[in-house]
Amino acid sequence: WVFNFPTTYWSQASAFIRYVGQEEGGLDKLAGKSIALVYHNSAYGKEPIPVLEALSEKYGYKLQLIAVDHPGQEQKAAWLQVRRYRPDWVFLWGFGVMNQVAIKEAVASAFPMDRMLGVWWSGTESDVIPAGDDAIGYKAGTFHAPGSDFPLFQDIVKYVYNGDVEEARRNHWGEILYNRAILNSVYGVEAVRTAMARWGNAPMTGEQVRWGLENLDVNEERLTELGLKGFARGLKISCEDHESGGSVIIQQWDGKEWQLITDWIDPMREVVRPMIEKAAAEYAKENNIMPRDCSKADG
Repeated sequence: WVFNFPTTYWSQASAFIRYVGQEEGGLDKLAGKSIALVYHNSAYGKEPIPVLEALSEKYGYKLQLIAVDHPGQEQKAAWLQVRRYRPDWVFLWGFGVMNQVAIKEAVASAFPMDRMLGVWWSGTESDVIPAGDDAIGYKAGTFHAPGSDFPLFQDIVKYVYNGDVEEARRNHWGEILYNRAILNSVYGVEAVRTAMARWGNAPMTGEQVRWGLENLDVNEERLTELGLKGFARGLKISCEDHESGGSVIIQQWDGKEWQLITDWIDPMREVVRPMIEKAAAEYAKENNIMPRDCSKADG
């Protein structure tokens, strides 16, 4: 089973294009613009390429693909290409040490930080802090808030760290990856809770938890009850859609912390969803998998 909520790499790529369109004055203004994708040379790094290519055909921007081999500590050749292409925007689809090296190379290339946009794995504190003040203005996509200004986080300090805020901070409390783990934990626990509401207070089987995931409903009211009002967007999963809305929000580094700078940006589902369905159908055919009939889903 695959559950890829709250959003996918393909949705994020389309949300990036929607955001760039907003910054440029409209999607119709993308014609003739250029975007360079600096990506980890792996299946993960290549994830956004089909969507970015499809949207390039639709909106008329030029797309330059620049691969960086793992682990990404040597990127001078890649950034020589960036300097030669002189793109209007750079999307960074990196991982691990590649991210901080890319940001440093972008600075050395005099590429403006506020026109560089990273995937959510390229938008953590460890990616920007090594570059110091030069990283100010760098942006990244995300699907949850940064920081610790939420009641649940105060409960974590109280019950996990015995009221010791400094100890919590030493354990990265309120940092991007910590917060992502919190949200993932919420989804997992709520899925089990959903399953138990149907089958009772007993250990759940994998099939039962699968049902809980497929019927997960973590709406805004439930997030507030959990002490996470404003932390993430509500979602509702179904047999037909294991992603939910797929919205992305953009954050920006101010030199000390991440700040959310946009409202939620919806993906271009009219482009992405047919691509997902086509890819899923091809995978099912290649692997002799019979697609489920959601009209007969159990719940």
